[in-house]
Amino acid sequence: MNNKPERVELTEEQKRSRRSRSIALALILGAVVVLFYFVTLVKGPAVLNRPM
Repeated sequence: MNNKPERVELTEEQKRSRRSRSIALALILGAVVVLFYFVTLVKGPAVLNRPM
């Protein structure tokens, strides 16, 4: 009895598609991080001095 799970082999086109999608998501995430950073810089230290 062989208990190893069966593996699905991706075609080259599927591998390229997955890689492109991963790169696009990484770029979008990086852009959001940079956007939040710049918004924080523009608002300045006043963002920390708000009433609670």
